[in-house]
Amino acid sequence: MRQFLDFEKPVAELENKIDELRQMTDPEGVNIEEETARLSDKAEKHLRTIYAKLTPWQKVQVARHAQRPHTQDYIGRLITDFTPLAGDRLYGDDKAIIGGIGRFDGMPVVVIGTERGSDLETRLQHNFGMARPEGYRKAQRLMKMAGQFKMPILTFIDTAGAWPGIDAEQRGQAEAIARSIATCFDAPVPLIATVIGEGGSGGAVALGAGDRVLMLEHAIYSVISPEACASILWRDPKQASTAAETLRLTAQDLKRLGLIDQIIPEPVGGAQRDPAAAMDGVRSVLATMLKDLLPLAPEKLKELRREKFLAMGREALH
Repeated sequence: MRQFLDFEKPVAELENKIDELRQMTDPEGVNIEEETARLSDKAEKHLRTIYAKLTPWQKVQVARHAQRPHTQDYIGRLITDFTPLAGDRLYGDDKAIIGGIGRFDGMPVVVIGTERGSDLETRLQHNFGMARPEGYRKAQRLMKMAGQFKMPILTFIDTAGAWPGIDAEQRGQAEAIARSIATCFDAPVPLIATVIGEGGSGGAVALGAGDRVLMLEHAIYSVISPEACASILWRDPKQASTAAETLRLTAQDLKRLGLIDQIIPEPVGGAQRDPAAAMDGVRSVLATMLKDLLPLAPEKLKELRREKFLAMGREALH
C-alpha cells in the first residue's frame, strides 16, 4: 500500500477515489474507465505541481520516505552475480553497511552502501543505516580489495549519520570515519558515490569522497539533521523546517555550491512511486561516469580526486 506524505493529501484523496471506482460492481451509469482516466490525469497534474515547488523540509520528508528504494534494492536491480562480503577482520560485521563484489553492465565492481532496512525487523537488523566503527572498517577493507583487483567502486549513501552510541565511541568511531575518507582518497580505481536518500554527516562522507558525487533529485546531504540543528540553534526541534532552509541540504543547493557533480532526475512524485524507473536512471548515469573515468591512470585519478575536494575548501574561504 502506497504511503502518502502530509503535503500529498490532495493526490491521496484522488487516488483513493480511483481505487473506490475500480472496486464498484454496479456503477449505475457511470463510465468507470472514463472517470478513472479523468481522475488519474488530475492526480498526476496535482503531483507535478506539488513536486515542482517542494520546500527543503518537504524534500527531507521525501528523502526519508520508507518506500524509497534502498541500497539492497539498487544492488538487486543494477548488480548481477553479487556476492556479499562481511566483517572488518578486526571486530565483527556491521549490517548497517553492506557490500560485496558483482558485475555492473558486465564489468566487475565493488559495491558498498548504507542500508536502512524496509520494515521494523530489517531496520533493527541494519540499525536504521547508522554504522559503527566496524562498518566503516569493513568499507575500508572492500575499497582496498577493489584497488588490489582493479575493480571500480560504487557507493550508495542513505543514512542519518554514524551511530552515536557509547559502544561506537569506545571502538573509535571518529578514527574509523576519518580513515574511511582517507581510503576513498587513496583508491587507485574509479569511485562513484551516489546519495540515494539521506546523506547525514560524517557517516555519509565516509563513503562519499569519490571522483564523482551524485544525488537523486529529492535526496538530501548535510553535516547535521534539521532536527539536531534546530535543537542546537533554537533549543526547539520544531524549528526543523527553518533549519532545513538554512542548511542548504537539497541536491539543487549542493549542485549550485559545487559540492556535488550531478543531479539524477526522479520519476514524478519521487523514487518511491516508481523505484524501477529511478534505479534505471541511476544505472544510466553510472555507466556514463564510468566510461569517462576508466581510461584514467591510478595516480591521475587520485590527483584529480584530491584536487576536487581541496578546491571546495578553497572556494569556501573566498
